[in-house]
Amino acid sequence: MKAIGFQQPLPITHPDALQDLELPEPVAAGRDLLVEVQAVSVNPVDVKVRASAQPADGMARVLGWDAAGIVRAVGEQVQGFAVGDRVWYAGALNRPGSNAQLQLVDASIAAPAPRSLDFARAAALPLTLLTAWELLFERLQVQTADLTQAPSLLVVGAAGGVGSILLQLARQLTGLTVVGTASRPATREWALQQGAHHVIDHHRPWAAQLQALGLADVTHVAGLTHTADHLAQIVEVLRPEGHLALIDDPEQLDIRALKPKSLSVHWELMFTPTLFQTRTMARQHAILRRGAELVDAGVLKSTLTERIEGISAANLRRAHAQIESGTSCGKIVLAGWPA
Repeated sequence: MKAIGFQQPLPITHPDALQDLELPEPVAAGRDLLVEVQAVSVNPVDVKVRASAQPADGMARVLGWDAAGIVRAVGEQVQGFAVGDRVWYAGALNRPGSNAQLQLVDASIAAPAPRSLDFARAAALPLTLLTAWELLFERLQVQTADLTQAPSLLVVGAAGGVGSILLQLARQLTGLTVVGTASRPATREWALQQGAHHVIDHHRPWAAQLQALGLADVTHVAGLTHTADHLAQIVEVLRPEGHLALIDDPEQLDIRALKPKSLSVHWELMFTPTLFQTRTMARQHAILRRGAELVDAGVLKSTLTERIEGISAANLRRAHAQIESGTSCGKIVLAGWPA
């Protein structure tokens, strides 16, 4: 089967940073679905792993943690799926990824894809939907917020993949006042389209901008990027006893500044259930199934902003370069395999 992978971490400008490969076809067994991948999207985790992981000698690492495709075989323990089903999923960090024509995925972290989306638009969502849902409802537990106390959410880096669907979830499913940060006219407009009530510029002092909007503070912050750089401002704008959840990887994060306000901090990694085979793994199936229902009902929408025809090493290198530039908005999706 065709696949794209790498044998050593290289700059994305190097032609071997991602290579077209021919690999053996995997075989479904146990709880696995064998999926014929139709479309994939690219996330910052792809870039991080490609730039840092060293595969074993003579081996290639296949990336990709967002896919939509068709079930071609099921393991003997699988229930609820059949050959021919359209599915979407984010996969697992410790298994071969979706940048391959055929992929094995545990059925407990896959779900039926939205009927109203084509494969490309569906592939834009799984990883970010899981991340945003878990951050919002499992880490921050915003569903318990007292609406009489005017709860509010500040999303730092609102125009990215996670931010885009997080804005939609918060606006559509909670009573929070939703504020995003963005610095360019295009990303500001995108954040408003995704559901932000307000957008502030993260390059200017936050507290003054929030006060100009009539917000003395916020009760929740989603730190999606550069959390260490923004920590002082996060502490400043959070209401006492507020909550911070983050997804990025600061080299150092001194959280002692959170103590005077009794602020809580939560980390979100949607790969935790599969990395540790937790008893909560099947919750990701439930989230994706509910997400598909919300998409089909018109409550949520795809965050695809760029579609590239052809899943190939050259096109993936282009997508990785765009992610590395820090200028991407929404999600980049590759669809279809070259003949």
